Amino acid sequence: MKIIHVAGTKGKGSTCTFAEAILRNCGFHTGLFTSPHLIDIRERFRLDGVDICEERFLAYFWWCWDRLKENTSEEVPMPTYFRFLALLAFKIFAAEQVDVAILEVGLGGKFDATNVVETPVVCGIASLGYDHMEILGNTLGQIAGEKAGIFKRGVPAFTVPQPDEAMCVLEDRASELDVPLQVVSPLDPDLLSGLSLGLEGEHQFVNAGLAIALCSTWLHRTGNVGINYLKDTTNLPEQFIKGLTTAALQGRAQIVPDRLVESESPGDLVFYFDGAHSPESMDVCAKWFSLAIRQGHGQQKPLHDESHQPAQSDFHIISRKNSMQILLFNCMSVRDPQLLLSRLMNACANQGVYFQKALFVPNTSVYYKVGTSSVPPADTQVNLSWQLSLQRIWENLMCDLKGRDMKNVDLSLEEGIDGDNSLICEHSSVFPSIPLAVNWLRECIRRKKSVRFQVLVTGSLHLVGDVLRLVK
Repeated sequence: MKIIHVAGTKGKGSTCTFAEAILRNCGFHTGLFTSPHLIDIRERFRLDGVDICEERFLAYFWWCWDRLKENTSEEVPMPTYFRFLALLAFKIFAAEQVDVAILEVGLGGKFDATNVVETPVVCGIASLGYDHMEILGNTLGQIAGEKAGIFKRGVPAFTVPQPDEAMCVLEDRASELDVPLQVVSPLDPDLLSGLSLGLEGEHQFVNAGLAIALCSTWLHRTGNVGINYLKDTTNLPEQFIKGLTTAALQGRAQIVPDRLVESESPGDLVFYFDGAHSPESMDVCAKWFSLAIRQGHGQQKPLHDESHQPAQSDFHIISRKNSMQILLFNCMSVRDPQLLLSRLMNACANQGVYFQKALFVPNTSVYYKVGTSSVPPADTQVNLSWQLSLQRIWENLMCDLKGRDMKNVDLSLEEGIDGDNSLICEHSSVFPSIPLAVNWLRECIRRKKSVRFQVLVTGSLHLVGDVLRLVK
Protein backbone atom coordinates (compact mmCIF):
# COMPACT_ATOMS: atom_id res chain seq x y z
CA MET A 1 0.00 0.00 0.00
CA LYS A 2 1.46 3.35 -1.06
CA ILE A 3 0.81 5.52 1.99
CA ILE A 4 1.00 9.21 2.88
CA HIS A 5 1.02 9.51 6.70
CA VAL A 6 0.27 12.86 8.37
CA ALA A 7 0.43 13.92 12.04
CA GLY A 8 0.10 17.34 13.68
CA THR A 9 -1.92 19.38 16.16
CA LYS A 10 -3.66 21.71 13.71
CA GLY A 11 -4.25 21.31 10.01
CA LYS A 12 -3.52 17.62 9.54
CA GLY A 13 -7.08 16.90 8.38
CA SER A 14 -6.98 19.81 5.95
CA THR A 15 -3.56 18.74 4.66
CA CYS A 16 -4.85 15.21 4.04
CA THR A 17 -7.94 16.57 2.31
CA PHE A 18 -5.83 18.75 -0.02
CA ALA A 19 -3.49 15.84 -0.75
CA GLU A 20 -6.36 13.49 -1.60
CA ALA A 21 -7.93 16.05 -3.94
CA ILE A 22 -4.61 16.68 -5.70
CA LEU A 23 -3.83 13.01 -6.35
CA ARG A 24 -7.43 12.25 -7.36
CA ASN A 25 -7.19 15.00 -9.96
CA CYS A 26 -3.92 13.48 -11.11
CA GLY A 27 -5.97 10.39 -12.02
CA PHE A 28 -5.25 8.12 -9.04
CA HIS A 29 -7.72 5.91 -7.15
CA THR A 30 -7.57 7.44 -3.66
CA GLY A 31 -8.38 6.28 -0.14
CA LEU A 32 -8.59 8.82 2.71
CA PHE A 33 -8.87 7.97 6.42
CA THR A 34 -9.59 10.91 8.75
CA SER A 35 -11.13 11.57 12.15
CA PRO A 36 -13.41 12.40 13.79
CA HIS A 37 -16.60 12.16 11.77
CA LEU A 38 -19.15 14.94 12.14
CA ILE A 39 -22.45 13.34 11.19
CA ASP A 40 -21.92 9.83 9.84
CA ILE A 41 -19.07 7.44 10.64
CA ARG A 42 -18.61 6.69 6.92
CA GLU A 43 -17.07 10.18 6.55
CA ARG A 44 -13.86 8.67 7.96
CA PHE A 45 -13.46 6.37 4.95
CA ARG A 46 -13.45 8.18 1.62
CA LEU A 47 -12.87 6.57 -1.76
CA ASP A 48 -12.12 8.92 -4.64
CA GLY A 49 -13.31 11.85 -2.55
CA VAL A 50 -16.68 10.32 -1.57
CA ASP A 51 -17.76 8.67 1.70
CA ILE A 52 -17.86 4.88 1.34
CA CYS A 53 -21.42 3.73 0.59
CA GLU A 54 -23.48 2.04 3.34
CA GLU A 55 -23.54 -1.34 1.61
CA ARG A 56 -19.77 -1.62 1.27
CA PHE A 57 -19.15 -0.12 4.70
CA LEU A 58 -21.35 -2.74 6.36
CA ALA A 59 -19.80 -5.58 4.37
CA TYR A 60 -16.27 -4.60 5.40
CA PHE A 61 -17.34 -3.82 8.96
CA TRP A 62 -18.80 -7.29 9.55
CA TRP A 63 -15.90 -8.98 7.73
CA CYS A 64 -13.50 -7.42 10.29
CA TRP A 65 -15.82 -7.75 13.28
CA ASP A 66 -16.64 -11.44 12.77
CA ARG A 67 -13.01 -12.49 12.32
CA LEU A 68 -11.89 -10.58 15.39
CA LYS A 69 -14.78 -11.91 17.48
CA GLU A 70 -13.81 -15.48 16.59
CA ASN A 71 -10.35 -14.98 18.05
CA THR A 72 -10.94 -12.89 21.17
CA SER A 73 -10.79 -13.95 24.78
CA GLU A 74 -10.39 -12.36 28.21
CA GLU A 75 -6.64 -12.25 27.61
CA VAL A 76 -6.97 -10.94 24.04
CA PRO A 77 -10.07 -8.69 23.91
CA MET A 78 -11.57 -6.86 20.93
CA PRO A 79 -9.55 -3.86 19.78
CA THR A 80 -10.51 -0.43 21.13
CA TYR A 81 -12.75 1.85 19.07
CA PHE A 82 -10.11 3.78 17.09
CA ARG A 83 -7.88 0.73 16.59
CA PHE A 84 -10.86 -1.08 15.09
CA LEU A 85 -11.58 1.85 12.77
CA ALA A 86 -7.95 2.01 11.65
CA LEU A 87 -7.99 -1.72 10.96
CA LEU A 88 -11.22 -1.28 9.03
CA ALA A 89 -9.60 1.47 6.96
CA PHE A 90 -6.72 -0.82 6.00
CA LYS A 91 -9.20 -3.56 5.05
CA ILE A 92 -11.26 -1.15 2.92
CA PHE A 93 -8.27 0.34 1.13
CA ALA A 94 -6.71 -3.07 0.49
CA ALA A 95 -9.94 -4.59 -0.82
CA GLU A 96 -10.68 -1.54 -2.97
CA GLN A 97 -7.10 -1.63 -4.32
CA VAL A 98 -6.50 2.10 -3.94
CA ASP A 99 -3.44 3.60 -5.63
CA VAL A 100 -2.73 5.81 -2.62
CA ALA A 101 -3.89 5.66 1.01
CA ILE A 102 -3.75 8.95 2.88
CA LEU A 103 -3.84 8.43 6.65
CA GLU A 104 -4.49 11.13 9.23
CA VAL A 105 -3.10 10.26 12.66
CA GLY A 106 -5.85 10.07 15.27
CA LEU A 107 -3.90 11.31 18.30
CA GLY A 108 -0.18 11.91 18.77
CA GLY A 109 1.78 9.69 16.42
CA LYS A 110 4.16 7.24 18.05
CA PHE A 111 1.45 5.12 19.71
CA ASP A 112 -1.38 5.92 17.32
CA ALA A 113 -3.18 3.00 15.67
CA THR A 114 -2.26 4.28 12.20
CA ASN A 115 1.43 3.96 13.08
CA VAL A 116 1.49 0.24 12.32
CA VAL A 117 2.55 1.48 8.87
CA GLU A 118 6.14 0.35 8.42
CA THR A 119 7.16 1.96 5.13
CA PRO A 120 5.04 4.91 4.05
CA VAL A 121 6.06 6.68 0.85
CA VAL A 122 6.26 10.04 2.64
CA CYS A 123 5.35 11.55 6.03
CA GLY A 124 4.10 14.99 7.02
CA ILE A 125 3.89 16.94 10.29
CA ALA A 126 1.37 19.79 10.24
CA SER A 127 1.43 22.75 12.67
CA LEU A 128 2.16 21.82 16.29
CA GLY A 129 0.58 23.34 19.37
CA TYR A 130 -0.85 22.54 22.79
CA ASP A 131 -3.57 19.88 22.72
CA HIS A 132 -4.18 16.50 24.40
CA MET A 133 -1.47 17.42 26.90
CA GLU A 134 -2.82 14.91 29.41
CA ILE A 135 -1.59 12.22 26.99
CA LEU A 136 1.16 13.79 24.88
CA GLY A 137 3.01 15.94 27.41
CA ASN A 138 3.00 19.51 28.72
CA THR A 139 5.70 21.02 26.50
CA LEU A 140 5.94 21.56 22.77
CA GLY A 141 9.08 19.45 22.81
CA GLN A 142 7.28 16.49 24.34
CA ILE A 143 4.35 16.88 21.93
CA ALA A 144 6.72 17.12 18.95
CA GLY A 145 8.45 13.93 20.12
CA GLU A 146 5.15 12.05 20.00
CA LYS A 147 4.30 13.42 16.54
CA ALA A 148 7.77 12.56 15.22
CA GLY A 149 7.01 8.97 16.17
CA ILE A 150 5.59 8.47 12.65
CA PHE A 151 9.05 9.03 11.10
CA LYS A 152 10.43 5.86 9.50
CA ARG A 153 14.08 5.21 8.71
CA GLY A 154 15.06 6.78 5.40
CA VAL A 155 11.51 7.84 4.50
CA PRO A 156 11.35 11.53 3.48
CA ALA A 157 9.32 13.83 5.72
CA PHE A 158 8.03 17.38 5.48
CA THR A 159 6.83 19.87 8.04
CA VAL A 160 5.72 23.50 8.17
CA PRO A 161 7.41 26.32 10.09
CA GLN A 162 7.24 25.37 13.79
CA PRO A 163 8.17 27.00 17.13
CA ASP A 164 11.89 26.50 17.84
CA GLU A 165 11.31 24.07 20.71
CA ALA A 166 9.23 21.79 18.52
CA MET A 167 11.45 22.10 15.45
CA CYS A 168 14.57 21.11 17.39
CA VAL A 169 12.92 17.86 18.50
CA LEU A 170 11.65 17.07 14.98
CA GLU A 171 15.13 17.65 13.56
CA ASP A 172 16.79 15.47 16.23
CA ARG A 173 14.38 12.57 15.61
CA ALA A 174 14.81 12.91 11.86
CA SER A 175 18.59 12.82 12.22
CA GLU A 176 18.44 9.67 14.37
CA LEU A 177 16.50 7.83 11.65
CA ASP A 178 18.30 9.27 8.60
CA VAL A 179 15.04 10.95 7.62
CA PRO A 180 15.47 13.76 5.08
CA LEU A 181 13.27 16.40 6.78
CA GLN A 182 12.36 19.56 4.88
CA VAL A 183 10.44 22.63 6.03
CA VAL A 184 7.82 23.73 3.50
CA SER A 185 6.79 27.34 2.96
CA PRO A 186 3.11 28.32 2.71
CA LEU A 187 1.66 28.19 -0.79
CA ASP A 188 1.99 31.44 -2.76
CA PRO A 189 -1.62 32.44 -3.61
CA ASP A 190 -0.43 33.78 -7.00
CA LEU A 191 0.22 30.19 -8.11
CA LEU A 192 -3.53 29.43 -8.08
CA SER A 193 -4.19 31.36 -11.32
CA GLY A 194 -6.63 33.75 -9.66
CA LEU A 195 -8.67 30.97 -8.00
CA SER A 196 -9.28 30.43 -4.26
CA LEU A 197 -8.43 27.45 -2.09
CA GLY A 198 -11.34 25.07 -1.51
CA LEU A 199 -10.82 25.43 2.26
CA GLU A 200 -11.19 28.95 3.64
CA GLY A 201 -8.80 30.84 5.89
CA GLU A 202 -5.28 32.22 5.53
CA HIS A 203 -3.87 29.30 7.55
CA GLN A 204 -4.91 26.94 4.75
CA PHE A 205 -2.04 28.20 2.59
CA VAL A 206 0.29 26.58 5.15
CA ASN A 207 -1.59 23.27 4.88
CA ALA A 208 -1.75 23.53 1.08
CA GLY A 209 2.03 24.03 0.89
CA LEU A 210 2.56 20.87 2.94
CA ALA A 211 0.09 18.90 0.80
CA ILE A 212 1.89 19.95 -2.39
CA ALA A 213 5.24 18.74 -1.03
CA LEU A 214 3.73 15.42 0.09
CA CYS A 215 2.03 14.80 -3.26
CA SER A 216 5.06 15.81 -5.32
CA THR A 217 7.28 13.46 -3.32
CA TRP A 218 4.69 10.66 -3.52
CA LEU A 219 4.51 11.05 -7.31
CA HIS A 220 8.28 11.08 -7.62
CA ARG A 221 8.92 8.09 -5.33
CA THR A 222 6.20 5.95 -6.93
CA GLY A 223 7.62 6.41 -10.41
CA ASN A 224 5.15 8.99 -11.66
CA VAL A 225 7.88 11.45 -12.53
CA GLY A 226 5.80 13.33 -15.07
CA ILE A 227 4.71 15.69 -12.30
CA ASN A 228 7.17 17.00 -9.73
CA TYR A 229 6.31 20.38 -8.31
CA LEU A 230 9.34 20.39 -6.03
CA LYS A 231 11.59 20.86 -9.06
CA ASP A 232 9.65 23.94 -10.22
CA THR A 233 8.44 26.41 -7.61
CA THR A 234 7.22 29.01 -10.11
CA ASN A 235 4.40 26.97 -11.63
CA LEU A 236 1.76 24.68 -10.22
CA PRO A 237 0.46 21.81 -12.39
CA GLU A 238 -3.15 22.15 -13.52
CA GLN A 239 -4.13 18.98 -11.60
CA PHE A 240 -2.69 20.45 -8.38
CA ILE A 241 -4.60 23.71 -8.86
CA LYS A 242 -7.86 21.86 -9.48
CA GLY A 243 -7.37 19.68 -6.41
CA LEU A 244 -6.49 22.61 -4.13
CA THR A 245 -9.40 24.75 -5.31
CA THR A 246 -12.06 22.04 -5.16
CA ALA A 247 -11.07 20.34 -1.89
CA ALA A 248 -13.92 20.26 0.64
CA LEU A 249 -13.99 19.49 4.37
CA GLN A 250 -17.06 19.81 6.57
CA GLY A 251 -16.92 21.79 9.77
CA ARG A 252 -13.80 23.82 9.04
CA ALA A 253 -14.49 27.46 8.14
CA GLN A 254 -17.88 26.43 6.75
CA ILE A 255 -20.83 28.81 6.35
CA VAL A 256 -24.36 27.36 6.32
CA PRO A 257 -27.64 29.34 6.36
CA ASP A 258 -30.31 27.74 8.54
CA ARG A 259 -32.67 25.94 6.18
CA LEU A 260 -35.87 26.70 8.13
CA VAL A 261 -35.24 30.42 8.52
CA GLU A 262 -33.68 30.74 5.06
CA SER A 263 -36.96 29.89 3.34
CA GLU A 264 -38.76 32.64 5.29
CA SER A 265 -36.15 35.37 5.57
CA PRO A 266 -32.89 34.74 3.63
CA GLY A 267 -29.67 35.51 5.47
CA ASP A 268 -31.28 36.16 8.85
CA LEU A 269 -29.82 33.09 10.60
CA VAL A 270 -26.43 31.95 9.35
CA PHE A 271 -24.13 29.49 11.10
CA TYR A 272 -20.34 29.80 10.86
CA PHE A 273 -18.80 26.42 11.69
CA ASP A 274 -15.22 25.86 12.74
CA GLY A 275 -14.03 22.90 14.83
CA ALA A 276 -11.25 24.89 16.54
CA HIS A 277 -10.43 23.43 19.96
CA SER A 278 -6.90 24.62 20.81
CA PRO A 279 -5.73 28.13 21.80
CA GLU A 280 -3.87 28.66 18.53
CA SER A 281 -6.79 27.51 16.40
CA MET A 282 -9.11 29.85 18.34
CA ASP A 283 -7.02 32.77 17.08
CA VAL A 284 -7.32 31.51 13.51
CA CYS A 285 -11.03 30.85 13.90
CA ALA A 286 -11.66 34.36 15.24
CA LYS A 287 -9.76 35.93 12.36
CA TRP A 288 -11.73 33.89 9.77
CA PHE A 289 -15.11 34.64 11.41
CA SER A 290 -14.38 38.35 11.70
CA LEU A 291 -13.30 38.55 8.06
CA ALA A 292 -16.26 36.49 6.86
CA ILE A 293 -18.89 38.67 8.54
CA ARG A 294 -17.18 41.87 7.37
CA GLN A 295 -17.24 40.56 3.80
CA GLY A 296 -20.89 39.59 4.17
CA HIS A 297 -20.44 35.86 3.52
CA GLY A 298 -23.66 34.01 4.20
CA GLN A 299 -25.91 37.05 3.74
CA GLN A 300 -25.54 38.57 0.32
CA LYS A 301 -24.15 35.51 -1.40
CA PRO A 302 -26.05 32.18 -1.36
CA LEU A 303 -24.05 29.11 -0.38
CA HIS A 304 -23.10 26.93 -3.33
CA ASP A 305 -25.15 24.02 -2.04
CA GLU A 306 -28.28 26.05 -1.32
CA SER A 307 -31.17 25.91 -3.77
CA HIS A 308 -32.67 29.23 -2.64
CA GLN A 309 -31.53 32.18 -4.77
CA PRO A 310 -32.26 35.51 -3.06
CA ALA A 311 -33.94 38.13 -5.18
CA GLN A 312 -32.19 41.45 -5.71
CA SER A 313 -34.74 43.08 -3.39
CA ASP A 314 -33.65 40.66 -0.62
CA PHE A 315 -30.15 42.19 -0.61
CA HIS A 316 -31.56 45.67 0.09
CA ILE A 317 -33.63 44.36 3.02
CA ILE A 318 -30.72 42.35 4.42
CA SER A 319 -28.33 45.30 4.29
CA ARG A 320 -30.62 47.44 6.48
CA LYS A 321 -30.83 44.90 9.31
CA ASN A 322 -28.67 44.95 12.42
CA SER A 323 -26.20 42.08 12.48
CA MET A 324 -25.72 40.40 15.83
CA GLN A 325 -22.90 37.97 16.53
CA ILE A 326 -23.80 34.96 18.67
CA LEU A 327 -21.43 32.29 20.03
CA LEU A 328 -22.60 28.67 20.30
CA PHE A 329 -19.91 26.85 22.28
CA ASN A 330 -18.90 23.69 24.06
CA CYS A 331 -15.53 22.03 24.65
CA MET A 332 -14.29 18.80 26.18
CA SER A 333 -13.54 18.89 29.91
CA VAL A 334 -9.86 18.08 29.26
CA ARG A 335 -9.50 21.50 27.59
CA ASP A 336 -8.87 24.79 29.41
CA PRO A 337 -12.06 26.80 28.71
CA GLN A 338 -10.68 29.94 30.36
CA LEU A 339 -7.85 29.94 27.85
CA LEU A 340 -9.99 29.01 24.83
CA LEU A 341 -12.79 31.52 25.50
CA SER A 342 -10.45 34.39 26.37
CA ARG A 343 -8.37 33.80 23.23
CA LEU A 344 -11.50 33.74 21.11
CA MET A 345 -13.06 36.80 22.72
CA ASN A 346 -9.86 38.88 22.56
CA ALA A 347 -9.01 37.87 18.99
CA CYS A 348 -12.52 38.83 17.85
CA ALA A 349 -12.42 42.09 19.83
CA ASN A 350 -9.11 42.99 18.16
CA GLN A 351 -10.99 42.70 14.85
CA GLY A 352 -13.85 44.87 16.15
CA VAL A 353 -16.22 41.93 16.59
CA TYR A 354 -18.14 41.43 19.85
CA PHE A 355 -20.60 38.66 20.73
CA GLN A 356 -23.96 39.91 21.95
CA LYS A 357 -24.75 36.49 23.40
CA ALA A 358 -22.96 33.23 24.12
CA LEU A 359 -24.98 30.00 24.21
CA PHE A 360 -23.53 26.97 26.01
CA VAL A 361 -24.87 23.50 25.25
CA PRO A 362 -23.88 19.87 25.82
CA ASN A 363 -22.91 17.78 22.80
CA THR A 364 -25.32 15.07 21.73
CA SER A 365 -22.85 13.01 19.67
CA VAL A 366 -24.48 9.63 20.11
CA TYR A 367 -25.19 8.86 16.47
CA TYR A 368 -24.46 5.17 16.47
CA LYS A 369 -26.42 4.34 13.32
CA VAL A 370 -24.77 4.24 9.91
CA GLY A 371 -27.59 6.23 8.30
CA THR A 372 -28.25 9.92 8.92
CA SER A 373 -32.06 9.82 9.16
CA SER A 374 -32.37 8.93 12.83
CA VAL A 375 -31.89 11.61 15.48
CA PRO A 376 -31.39 10.28 19.03
CA PRO A 377 -33.97 11.27 21.65
CA ALA A 378 -33.02 14.22 23.82
CA ASP A 379 -31.83 13.25 27.28
CA THR A 380 -34.07 15.05 29.75
CA GLN A 381 -31.65 14.47 32.65
CA VAL A 382 -28.60 16.20 31.24
CA ASN A 383 -25.86 17.22 33.66
CA LEU A 384 -25.21 20.90 32.86
CA SER A 385 -22.50 21.55 35.48
CA TRP A 386 -19.81 21.89 32.79
CA GLN A 387 -21.92 24.28 30.72
CA LEU A 388 -22.65 26.36 33.82
CA SER A 389 -18.92 26.64 34.51
CA LEU A 390 -18.39 27.79 30.91
CA GLN A 391 -21.11 30.39 31.41
CA ARG A 392 -19.45 31.71 34.59
CA ILE A 393 -16.14 32.06 32.76
CA TRP A 394 -17.83 33.92 29.90
CA GLU A 395 -19.72 36.33 32.19
CA ASN A 396 -16.46 37.17 34.01
CA LEU A 397 -14.66 37.73 30.70
CA MET A 398 -17.48 40.00 29.55
CA CYS A 399 -17.16 42.07 32.71
CA ASP A 400 -13.44 42.49 32.00
CA LEU A 401 -14.15 43.41 28.37
CA LYS A 402 -16.74 46.06 29.21
CA GLY A 403 -14.01 48.59 29.84
CA ARG A 404 -13.16 48.54 26.14
CA ASP A 405 -14.90 50.13 23.18
CA MET A 406 -17.76 47.72 22.47
CA LYS A 407 -19.76 48.96 19.50
CA ASN A 408 -23.34 47.73 19.18
CA VAL A 409 -23.19 45.84 22.47
CA ASP A 410 -26.26 47.75 23.68
CA LEU A 411 -28.32 45.74 21.16
CA SER A 412 -30.36 43.46 23.40
CA LEU A 413 -32.03 40.19 22.52
CA GLU A 414 -35.57 39.51 23.58
CA GLU A 415 -35.37 37.18 26.53
CA GLY A 416 -38.16 35.12 27.93
CA ILE A 417 -38.04 32.13 25.59
CA ASP A 418 -36.76 30.15 28.52
CA GLY A 419 -39.56 27.73 29.32
CA ASP A 420 -37.27 24.77 28.55
CA ASN A 421 -35.03 25.08 31.62
CA SER A 422 -32.57 27.30 29.79
CA LEU A 423 -30.51 29.50 32.09
CA ILE A 424 -30.27 33.04 30.78
CA CYS A 425 -27.79 35.62 32.09
CA GLU A 426 -27.02 39.08 30.76
CA HIS A 427 -24.47 37.96 28.18
CA SER A 428 -25.05 34.22 27.98
CA SER A 429 -27.47 31.32 28.22
CA VAL A 430 -27.19 27.63 29.00
CA PHE A 431 -29.52 25.27 27.15
CA PRO A 432 -29.97 21.59 28.06
CA SER A 433 -29.82 20.56 24.39
CA ILE A 434 -28.69 21.81 20.99
CA PRO A 435 -32.21 21.66 19.44
CA LEU A 436 -33.51 23.95 22.19
CA ALA A 437 -30.72 26.46 21.56
CA VAL A 438 -31.28 26.43 17.78
CA ASN A 439 -35.05 26.76 18.25
CA TRP A 440 -34.43 29.75 20.54
CA LEU A 441 -32.37 31.41 17.80
CA ARG A 442 -35.07 30.70 15.21
CA GLU A 443 -37.80 32.09 17.47
CA CYS A 444 -35.80 35.25 18.16
CA ILE A 445 -35.42 35.85 14.42
CA ARG A 446 -39.14 35.35 13.82
CA ARG A 447 -40.00 37.80 16.61
CA LYS A 448 -37.39 40.47 15.82
CA LYS A 449 -37.59 41.18 12.11
CA SER A 450 -35.01 43.95 12.31
CA VAL A 451 -32.01 41.73 13.19
CA ARG A 452 -30.03 38.93 11.65
CA PHE A 453 -27.91 36.46 13.60
CA GLN A 454 -24.40 35.39 12.66
CA VAL A 455 -23.74 32.35 14.86
CA LEU A 456 -20.20 31.07 15.37
CA VAL A 457 -20.23 27.37 16.33
CA THR A 458 -16.86 26.32 17.71
CA GLY A 459 -14.89 24.68 20.55
CA SER A 460 -15.51 21.06 19.53
CA LEU A 461 -15.75 19.14 16.26
CA HIS A 462 -18.40 16.98 17.94
CA LEU A 463 -20.50 20.08 18.63
CA VAL A 464 -20.00 21.24 15.03
CA GLY A 465 -21.23 17.89 13.74
CA ASP A 466 -24.28 17.91 15.99
CA VAL A 467 -25.34 21.42 14.94
CA LEU A 468 -24.56 20.78 11.26
CA ARG A 469 -26.84 17.79 11.33
CA LEU A 470 -29.64 19.86 12.80
CA VAL A 471 -29.46 22.94 10.55
CA LYS A 472 -28.80 21.08 7.29
